[in-house]
Amino acid sequence: MNPMDKIIKQFLAEVNQRNQNEPEFMQAVTEVAETVIPYIVKKEIYYGQNILLRMVEPERVISFRVAWINDKEEIEVNRGYRIEMNSAIGPYKGGLRFHPSVNLSILKFLAFEQIFKNSLTTLPMGGGKGGSDFNPKGKTDTEVMRFCQSFMTELFRHIGPNRDIPAGDIGVGSREIGYLFGQYKRLKNEFTGVLTGKGISWGGSLIRPEATGYGVVYFTQKMLEHQGEGFKGKKVVISGSGNVAQYAAEKVTQLGGTVLTLSDSSGYIYDKSGIDEEKLSHIMELKNKRRARIDVYLKKYPKAKFFKNRKPWEIPCDIALPCATQNELGEKDADLLVKNSCICVGEGANMPSSPKAINRLTMNNILYAPGKASNAGGVAVSGLEMAQNSLRYNWTREEVDDKLKSIMGDIHQSCLDYGKEKNYVNYVKGANIAGFVKVADAMLAQGVV
Repeated sequence: MNPMDKIIKQFLAEVNQRNQNEPEFMQAVTEVAETVIPYIVKKEIYYGQNILLRMVEPERVISFRVAWINDKEEIEVNRGYRIEMNSAIGPYKGGLRFHPSVNLSILKFLAFEQIFKNSLTTLPMGGGKGGSDFNPKGKTDTEVMRFCQSFMTELFRHIGPNRDIPAGDIGVGSREIGYLFGQYKRLKNEFTGVLTGKGISWGGSLIRPEATGYGVVYFTQKMLEHQGEGFKGKKVVISGSGNVAQYAAEKVTQLGGTVLTLSDSSGYIYDKSGIDEEKLSHIMELKNKRRARIDVYLKKYPKAKFFKNRKPWEIPCDIALPCATQNELGEKDADLLVKNSCICVGEGANMPSSPKAINRLTMNNILYAPGKASNAGGVAVSGLEMAQNSLRYNWTREEVDDKLKSIMGDIHQSCLDYGKEKNYVNYVKGANIAGFVKVADAMLAQGVV
């Protein structure tokens, strides 16, 4: 074993010892350690300061009970969390996720990723994440409200516009943010920008719902342009059908690409003639208003096909955008993409590709954008929403979109600066090192805290 591998192995063994039974978190740490530790060892300023060890240890982990009453007047109990990971460059910032799969490992991985993602946006935001194992699916609006109010009654003690600013994530859309904000305002007796993803009439930002999806496509466009390509005439496969997937599909269509698939946890739809703007607005209606399953799409468009309990990566395409959830693209899926001559994978979700899949893609020189770079558009516009809240002023749609486009361009440039190899750009390495450097410099400056 060469000396570098030995250092990486020792570091991971130490972290694993402390975080047993947390596979998602260890996966995120391993990916960062493998690219960042060789860089640290070369740089005298960072070596010997245990900076990465400090980064992987959250500054604060909050866990609390959320008791609430359902419509049948039964008492239900859930568990709420907030992971305040790192505040070296600004207040904690990161989403809240309401989903049955939520546990400490998933939230810690998301909070750790968030440190790098927020650092890459160039905006002053630290890393955090939170949520609950509550499932909003199938619940009435009243039940969701009662849960949100109970959740915020505990969380409000730990957040604030200069301390920690949560946002939405899976299961937390505009409805949930509204109920959470209402309760915060009631408890604190003040109107502040403590949550992002708010409605336009009460402090939200234009382009916020679209931001992550648009951002992924802007970043992918930059990668393609670097190779002299673009979206025009390209076949694009997208997974997921939530916010990110919907707006990624919209932007791909606007840039001249053809979206072939969208999916949810029941399976995926494949529309050979492409999901155009009209079809997409139907999907938005199904998903956002009716909260229906994706296969209902076939009632209106019977020519499309639905593949139950399958993933869309088997459809031949030029570009793949995984926008659903972590580890949805495995090794076999990556092999299919390689076989079908896919040229580019841009992550809209957080860590949707498994380590083996990433390895397959990069070995075959496929352009691969890790989530912490390509899906940073959402948190970037959240940062812009915070700025607008502080100014007590709203920018126009065009202004926010231009700022988003320029931030995604800057992130792409940072990845090039740190990730360029002989004839290939290693975006994983570029994003990890660029994100690390900014946070590490701030941590060194602030002493051992």
